[in-house]
Amino acid sequence: MKFYPEGQNPALLRTFDTLEEVKTAMMNGSVIESRVLLCDSEHNLHVDLGIIRGVIPREEGAIGIDDGTTRDIALISKVNKPVCFVILGFQRDDYGNISAILSRKAVQLGCKKTYIDNLREGDIIDARVTHLEKFGAFIDIGAGLNALIPIDMLSVSRINHPRERLYEGECIKAVLRKREPQKLTFSLKELLGTWSENAMLFNPGETVTGTVRSIEPYGVFVELMPNLAGLAEPCDMLFEGQRVAVYIKSVLPDKMKIKLVVVEAFEESEMAQELTYFVKDDHISRFDYSTPNSPKVISTVFDE
Repeated sequence: MKFYPEGQNPALLRTFDTLEEVKTAMMNGSVIESRVLLCDSEHNLHVDLGIIRGVIPREEGAIGIDDGTTRDIALISKVNKPVCFVILGFQRDDYGNISAILSRKAVQLGCKKTYIDNLREGDIIDARVTHLEKFGAFIDIGAGLNALIPIDMLSVSRINHPRERLYEGECIKAVLRKREPQKLTFSLKELLGTWSENAMLFNPGETVTGTVRSIEPYGVFVELMPNLAGLAEPCDMLFEGQRVAVYIKSVLPDKMKIKLVVVEAFEESEMAQELTYFVKDDHISRFDYSTPNSPKVISTVFDE
């Protein structure tokens, strides 16, 4: 069974018109999603089910909350965001109001057992960017369970911060790079094409837009695609992250080099651009970035 990141499957997002519909969903064990209205002082999550309100008790909010391996910030940060859950039962308060008792943890346990624990290295999944840190991007790999894409696995072209490549809330593809007993590490760069696949999109004589990634005494490295950069002649008054127009002098596949000339520099810095995926399957066994005759070999082998 496949699970999706929270908020990525519209079929799960619903409210109910009658109490009988809520009871039926409970009996069927239906997985439902709803937006969190508030996180109360005891860190219980409150969601709108339509006819009644639902409450996810703190200990049912996520795997690891009860034993302290998951911090309460993981619950607080869910306010105004969709979360998944199943309905466990009902309770009535002192005023006679009925609310549903929900569990997000139960969905996560099911996701882990039937989906995530069965992923192999090289499997490609749907993910959603939850937040960005300088060292990498955290992604929801299913039912609100998080994993990390380290910054050096976001692209072949080097960046200073993941926000230069991704934005929070973005739906992406990711490949399982390494499985460890208590940690899964994912990657993005193997899905963004080889040097040749990217270089085929550009021709000598064209003038295109790129992003300054590194300024060296001998020249300026300009990113044309996340997995493709070229070297321009030295140019004053540029800064890293700046958008520039570059003239393509030559494309040299055997050396994996593209020679550029900066034509114009723009004032704005780069915002995260839409990603182009070159892998269409749901599994990749090997990624050979280098061209066949290149003296530099860059590849990734995914082992089961």
